Amino acid sequence: MENFKIDVDADGIALITFDVPGRSMNTLTSGVMKEIPEWVERVKTDDAIKGVVLTSGKASGFCAGADLGDMAGGMLAGGSLQEAYDAGWKLNGALRALETCGKPVAAAINGLALGGGLELTLACHYRVVGDSPKIQLGLPEIKVGLFPGGGGTQRLPRLIGVQAAMMAMTEGKSFRPNDAKGAGFIHEVVPVGTEVEAAKAWIKGGGKAVQPWDDKSFKLPGGGPYHPVGVQNFIVGNAMIRKQTYGNYPAATNLMSAVYEGMQVPMDAALRIETRYFIKTLMTPQAQGMIRSLFLSKQELDKGAVRPAGVPKSDPKKVTVLGAGMMGAGIAYVQALAGIETILIDQTQDAADKGKAHVEELLKKRLSRGQITQDKFDALLASVTATTDYEHIKGSDLVIEAVFENREIKAEVTKRAEAQLEPGAIFGSNTSTLPITGLAEASVRPEDFIGIHFFSPVDKMMLVEVILGERTGQAAIAKTLDYILKIKKTPIVVNDSRGFYTSRCFSTFLMEGMAMLEEGYAPALIDNIGRMTGMPRGPLEMHDDVALDLSYKIAKQTALDLGDAYTPAEGADIVAKMVEGGRFGRKNGLGFYDYASKPKTIWPGLAELAPTTKGIDGPEEPGAFAQIDELKTRLLYRQAVEVARCWEEGVIDDPREADLGAILGWGFAPWTGGPITLIDQTGLARFVETCDRLTATYGDRFKVPQLLRDMAAKGETFYGNFEGAQKAAA
Repeated sequence: MENFKIDVDADGIALITFDVPGRSMNTLTSGVMKEIPEWVERVKTDDAIKGVVLTSGKASGFCAGADLGDMAGGMLAGGSLQEAYDAGWKLNGALRALETCGKPVAAAINGLALGGGLELTLACHYRVVGDSPKIQLGLPEIKVGLFPGGGGTQRLPRLIGVQAAMMAMTEGKSFRPNDAKGAGFIHEVVPVGTEVEAAKAWIKGGGKAVQPWDDKSFKLPGGGPYHPVGVQNFIVGNAMIRKQTYGNYPAATNLMSAVYEGMQVPMDAALRIETRYFIKTLMTPQAQGMIRSLFLSKQELDKGAVRPAGVPKSDPKKVTVLGAGMMGAGIAYVQALAGIETILIDQTQDAADKGKAHVEELLKKRLSRGQITQDKFDALLASVTATTDYEHIKGSDLVIEAVFENREIKAEVTKRAEAQLEPGAIFGSNTSTLPITGLAEASVRPEDFIGIHFFSPVDKMMLVEVILGERTGQAAIAKTLDYILKIKKTPIVVNDSRGFYTSRCFSTFLMEGMAMLEEGYAPALIDNIGRMTGMPRGPLEMHDDVALDLSYKIAKQTALDLGDAYTPAEGADIVAKMVEGGRFGRKNGLGFYDYASKPKTIWPGLAELAPTTKGIDGPEEPGAFAQIDELKTRLLYRQAVEVARCWEEGVIDDPREADLGAILGWGFAPWTGGPITLIDQTGLARFVETCDRLTATYGDRFKVPQLLRDMAAKGETFYGNFEGAQKAAA
């Protein structure tokens, strides 16, 4: 076997070491899936084997789960539904054979075990894990539009109860070793490096080769669907899933069905139920879109898929951040974690020190969670220098300015910083809206000037948008991407435009919400519909989060820049009056909502600026749901049309970057797979037809670019064209 090595010791204990060659991390590839039944059969039939310990041969972890590219390709390779089911059953059938082989099987978990990796261990009779805060254990499949399909939906509830298991699976929650033991699905936590020894000791001590659910006396913890207490888990759970997903994610509903039905039958039948629901879920457009964008595309971009070829790899050692506000301090924090010496500069020492204090606060959180030691904490904090002195910039590989969105201020800091930089060093602007080509006019080295747009809060938001000015060079692009990958963020590369890609497209969600407000829809209705689309919050809520005064300032700057060509956005007058009245959004507790009360309440004065004159019918009326769907369509399609315009204008030209940038950058409904996938899966002809109707009803903001009409006429898709171009270039 290529992926597993079997060593039988003098006691008859087979140590099976899982080690996929040529991979930094074990995953369940098609080759691994083929070999699992082979070694399970040997364990079952080889009389010399008295017990089994399963462990990993990699220091990186036990197993990160299924190779989704392999798995989706195998199960969706144009075969019949029966063939897809048979492919899906292979792992479940093999793991069921393992746990019923009649010999004690222990998992020595010496690193992270996620998804199918954890499911592999759940089919073992005993689980030992190393005591390390770096180890994560969980079933996160829901995050890519799936649910556990290797027995997790059946074994985890039987171990820890339906309620706890459903919460863990619907949230995609990861557990640390001791938390997993406390939850009830890990038996023993031992010092790192002693996992195999502890697992063998359990076998030698008479470990029982029967799973709890195969014991005739087994009772489901907390009760099942027909238990007076257990039934509440499904009644309440069903409502909670609806509240969390608004019916957008088939995986969540199918997960609940698999658990509900599986808890009522023996394990063999339960696993077949799980497999049926898993294949049904895998075949949904939601799962296929999410797998492609959130897993496959993300993997490719995280490995530098868009990095210019032929440019030597760089390794930034020292980076300066100009501006020590929340954004600048957040950038300093992620740099320090990546081992980059960081200079944090502001106008006053007090402001610079406040920025470093924020870095310290974030590091203390990691320290309290056991993620870093005190020595590591001290070293990371010491790597950040807070100062007002631009002389400290000398020797920096990169400078990132994160000062106010004001062209004059940015020009001043650019000149001061560049005076200290050596040839080949890069200057990056963290602007979120101002065109990079214009900002580069202040630079004496425009070929080394680039946009590096972080998202707030930097420590949590994984995307960085790289913006190219007209004269940005290939070396600058490559060095910037090397830096982003070093700080473990996901990059997308876009061309220059006002608002670039993410800010420009995200603003349309806010503006469509404002259009609805001007039309007379109630604020609460607008935000509830916004959440129903799958966006993280409604447009008015998100406008408050972004800050109303920021929208106001950007509008004023845009009006100055564009002159007579400027057209005010929807609701600009409402925002202006609110800002001029001291309502800046969530940051000062006064926006569309009043934040002093808990929970927040809609500001009563909004009714004077935007009176409610229309609504939707009651749920008993036949047209109510069509009216809701119309508002949802407006919010999603308004964003998707702007993405298509960006594509036609050349702002973005890679569907992977467009989709992942939308989901990670501004929270575009993940269930769609992203706006490009939404257009492709809807069908371009149908999408254009709907937008034409919306244009006739609501105005030119829904008018599609000619590009979409041409593609629709030819029967093309964005991904089809992109993949065709990739093959042609290979």
